[in-house]
This record gives sequence, structure tokens and C-alpha cells, in this order.
Amino acid sequence: MPRGIPNAKKDDSGMRYTSMHVPLAPNPKHVGTSYLKSETQTIWSRNAARKKELMAEETAPSSEQRRGSHVIVIHPGSRFLRIGRASDVTPLSIPNVIARRHKPPVPVPTYVEGISRPRKGQVPQLSVSASPDGDEYAVDIASDDPFDAKMGSIIVSLRERMRFYKLRVTCNAARVASTFNEQFKPEIIPEVNDPFLVDWIQDPLEDSEVLVGERALRLSDPQLLNYSVKWPIHGKNFNTRDYPSHQMILDDIETIISTVLSERLNVRRPDYKDYSVVLVIPDFYDRAYVREFVNVLLVSLGFKQICVQQESLAATYGAGISSACVVDIGAVNSSIACVDEGLVIPDSRITLNMGGDDITEFLYVLLERISFPYRDINLARWYDWAVMEDLKARLCTLAEGDVALNLYDFVVRKPGKPTEKYGLRAYDEIILAPMCIFEPRVIEFDRKHIGLRSIPHPDVTEEIIEHPVDHVTQAMIISTQHLLPPPSTVPTDVRHSPIPISQSQDENGGKQEQQEVSLPSTAHATPPPAVESFAQPTVGASGGVPADAPMEVIDVEGDVKPSPIPVPPQPQPSRSSVPVTSNYGGLGIDVCFEASKLPLDVAIFNSARASGGDDKIRKHLQAVLVIGGSALIPGMAHALESRLQAIATPLVPSMDKVQIIPPPKEVDPRVLAWKGAAVLGKMDSVADIWLTSADWDVLGMRGLRERCFYL
Repeated sequence: MPRGIPNAKKDDSGMRYTSMHVPLAPNPKHVGTSYLKSETQTIWSRNAARKKELMAEETAPSSEQRRGSHVIVIHPGSRFLRIGRASDVTPLSIPNVIARRHKPPVPVPTYVEGISRPRKGQVPQLSVSASPDGDEYAVDIASDDPFDAKMGSIIVSLRERMRFYKLRVTCNAARVASTFNEQFKPEIIPEVNDPFLVDWIQDPLEDSEVLVGERALRLSDPQLLNYSVKWPIHGKNFNTRDYPSHQMILDDIETIISTVLSERLNVRRPDYKDYSVVLVIPDFYDRAYVREFVNVLLVSLGFKQICVQQESLAATYGAGISSACVVDIGAVNSSIACVDEGLVIPDSRITLNMGGDDITEFLYVLLERISFPYRDINLARWYDWAVMEDLKARLCTLAEGDVALNLYDFVVRKPGKPTEKYGLRAYDEIILAPMCIFEPRVIEFDRKHIGLRSIPHPDVTEEIIEHPVDHVTQAMIISTQHLLPPPSTVPTDVRHSPIPISQSQDENGGKQEQQEVSLPSTAHATPPPAVESFAQPTVGASGGVPADAPMEVIDVEGDVKPSPIPVPPQPQPSRSSVPVTSNYGGLGIDVCFEASKLPLDVAIFNSARASGGDDKIRKHLQAVLVIGGSALIPGMAHALESRLQAIATPLVPSMDKVQIIPPPKEVDPRVLAWKGAAVLGKMDSVADIWLTSADWDVLGMRGLRERCFYL
């Protein structure tokens, strides 16, 4: 450091070059003032009193006005924006997409492949066949392609379940289906006989600079018409891959919301000041995402006030229950969180980087292996993606009894061409595709992570002190302990160290369990529940385990019950103010990213385990609420119940039957969170948690934290 420049680190007071005396901090015991000691002196109490005075001066609302008619409920998602008045029965489901006019040349849309592909240049061949000894359930991998090895692990799991339920396997079904699909010729449907004919936009629109929702998807060729089509939301955050600036994302979100409100709900922009907003945010949220979204609604759009709620809590409101383990299987991500008596347990939150889009893409890969008759398919085009979405909704199932060599049909509607009707034969592809959320080895997590970046700059600090649970939860730590290196010291006290069992997959695709002995603890993290007489599971991601990690392999297919073994753990460090991220970042492990690779059933169990002791685990596993678009897959409830039961029965004492709670009658699980937020918006008690634009202007995120205690 050059001479003459003061060293700020050694200057504790920061007043070295002044003669002003810096007074010491006052002793709170000697302070006699009552300033801000009572509830009536806070800004919230003063605002509430001022609001009552204003309401007394205003005229009473008319009796014809329904409760909640001036409350807008917004639930943004990757594919759809659920929006509507709180008084409405169901929301509007608008594709969360926008098309803006772009100067040529218009960038070509790119499709990021999230599923492994077979080797290119090879003719698709059947790599799985029955064993020569006559066992129809045996699987013989006859290829050296890594994709076939990953496929073999999923097929082994399916065959074992079919053996358990005594279901027969059709031999050479894939060859029969492939032969039929290769020879099939499409049937042309005249326009007069097509009831779902799409009105494509094929001519340039001079007066439309922006197209929102379904109109943006009806563009015949966006590049030819000079439009750039983008989706502003990706998973639980903004879509930073397709946008060079996050301000452009916020502009598109603002345009989508204002356009939908004016065109579909007849709410004009000058009237926004009379409307309140209930915003549904992800369970494991990014604080910058919440801040920017609230800023758009209160400042840019100018709504009257806002209330922010998490998805899991809103889903329990919609289902009419107070405690549950909420599993939200979305298009891009799946989130799991436990709700206990109307409160989301922060340490139970975990987000998986897989969802319905992965099922759709995997179904496409599987159908390509049996000569999919629609040869000219390109998933980067929206109308081709819609074809696969329709096939997924009608074909996919998780019920093993539905697996059969059946004949299906589907319709392809392309702009400027007649409608074509295809026939398709498929066997176990319809169940292997949704099984990828339980066997995620075929998902390329690293590839899906490319291009995404965080919104806040790393050098910018938040105005609210960050807590470790904002970045890494206990459920994530439990799920990644098997990836940590072994400890260097061995203490003698072993009473406070649970023995997690991490689940991985061997080379042949079968699941194995390994008992991990190294359990580094973290500062300010909720300690794992105490072990009484069983080993608690910590199931890791599908990635491999270090070769030097001590483990004990246990046969999970047999009836052998894992028993705890006394293993020396790492000593407990002293509590300090170091966040969890620094403890795990120093080891080179991205805990949040590694935990996002878990199978769905394992992540649910780890979330329930992080919520508390054995009673909490039993309580939440007996009330599992599945929401989201993929919850509509037939057999999803039984598939989750059977897999969770197999994990929980040997590990949780006195474990009763795992129960999947169905949504209320005639309620779509895709809109259940919106329904719960609408219920909240109509309650009288919500008046205490509204955040006005004046409060946001003065306090910012601190004001939101006072109103929403989970921030």
C-alpha cells in the first residue's frame, strides 16, 4: 500500500483525521425513553390509524360489489400466468410469452436440450431384450452407448415394479411398434372438418409492436415477420438466458400484466390505484426476484397495495388444510416444502431442477427411438412443442397396469399447410417418460444450468441481513452430505451424529444405499433430528460419490433393514456468524445445485426429515399435497405413495401409510395455489399485511419483511 493512504481496516472508528469525539454506544439499561417501545408508535400503527380515518370519510361500498372484486391475484409461472380477480371462480391461464417487433436480422430461437441423446450417426437399435434364461423381467443391455446404460436403469426399475404387481411383459414390443411407425402415412384433414383449426398470423402486423399470450404463439414464422418471441420467467426466477438485461425482463413482465388486465379483465391503467394485488412467489425464492417484481407492481404499474405469499402456503389455503408437505411439479422446476399450522418451515424447502418440460422432451427422445412417424418435428418451434405436450397429456401414465402395445393418434397443425393426422404405436414409452422424475439420470443438469445468471451483482449488498437459510436449507444439506470429503479429525463422542444413508445408482442402474460417516455441521443451520434407533436417509444426487468416501453398501431390494453403526463423526464447531454458503463454498460444492438433482420421492422424504423429528416426519408424509401440471398424470398418487412407503417404513419408527391428499373436488391442481391466494385476498385479516406504495417507498424490502415474516 502506498505511503500516506490510511489503512481503513485498522481504523475502527473511521474518525482518525478529525478532533470530534466519538461517543460510546449507550447502555440500553440506562436509557429512560419510551420511544418505539410500544406498538402504537410504529409506522404500521400510524398508517393503520390514518387508513381508518380515510375509510370513515369515504362512502360505503355498494352491496352489489362482490368481496375481492378489487383484489387482483397474480401467480407467474414458466409457461402460464395465472391472473384474475379474487372474486373469480377460476383464473385466466395466459401463456407467459411476449413477441416484440425486432429489427432484422431477428435472432433464431435456440432450444437447450435438457435430456441426454443417443449417439448421433447411428441407426436407433433396440438395446434392451429379455435374457436367454426365460426371465421376461430381466434386462440385457446390448449396447455400449451411455444413453442406453441410463435407459437400462429406468427399464430395470419398471420391470421390477411389474414383477411385483405380477404384470406380463410383451416381448419385442419396441420392434413391433417401430415397424408400424415407419410404414405409417399421415391422413390429410380438410379445413372444414377440423374443429380446432388455428388462425395463424401470416402477414406482418403494422399496428402491433407487441403481441402477448396466445397471439404471440399464433405467429406463423416469427423470424420472417420480424418478431422476437421470449418467455420472461424461467423456473423460480427470471429468464436471464434469453435476455441481455434484467430491465428488459421487467419491461416485458409489466407489458404482459398490463395487456392481460386491459384486454381480458377490463381493468385500465388509470384504475390500478384502486386495486390491490396478491402476488404468489416461489417457496425457495430469490430475494432480488421478489424485490423487482414488487417494484414493478407498486411503482411501475402503480397498484394500491400488495400482499406476497408463498406457493405452498397458498396451496394449503386452497386445499383447506393447515399442515401438509406440498409438492409443486411445474414446467421447469419442482419445489417441495412442508407447511406446519399455516407456516412454511424454511429448512424443509428444496427445489429440483426438473419438471414437466423434461417429461415432454424425454417422451420425444423415446418416441424417436421407435421411429416417430412425424419426421419433421423440431422442438424449437412452438407448434411442434405443442404436439408433444398434447401427446404427453393423453398418453403418459405412471400406472404399470396401463402399459400395453396400443395404437394412438395425434394431429399436427402447421401454418400454411393442411392438417395432418398421424397414427402411433407405443409400449412402455408412455410410462418411462414420466419416470424420469424418479430416475433423473437421463437429465443433463449441467447443460440446463448454462447461460443462467443471478440478477443482483455480487458486490451489491442487500438492505436486509441475509440468513443462511436464504441460500441453503437443511433439506439441501441433508441431501448432499455424501458429496462432502471425510473429516480429518476423529472425536470420541458419537452421541450427536446421525448416520445418513445416501442413495445413489450403481453402474448397472440399480439403486444402492451407502452409509456416510462424515457429517460436517454448519453454523446457524437447524440440526438434524436426533437418531433414536434407526439410520436416517440422506439421498444424494444422481452424480457419483467420491471414491475415497467411506461407505457401506446395503441391498435395498431385499428385506434387510439397515441398522445404525457407531461411527465417529466430525466434532461440532463453535457457533459463529459465518453463513452456510461459506462453509460449503470452501469445499467446492454447490449445495443448492447438487441437491436439485435428487429423485422426487427422495427429495420429499428429505424435506419431511428436515422439518423436525419422527412425529413431524410422520405428520407430513401422511399429508402430501401434489400440485402443478404434472400432478394430472394418471397414477401419480400411487407412484409417489409406493416409493415413499418403501423409503419411510424401514427408517421411521411406527410409520403408518403414506397418504397423497387429492385436491378438492373439481379443482384443477394447476390453479390450486391461485385459489388459495384468492381466498387470502378475500379475508378480513389480510388488511393487517397489506404493503402500500408509500410504505414501499420509505422502507423497501424492510417493509415487506415486517409484513411477510418469512422474508
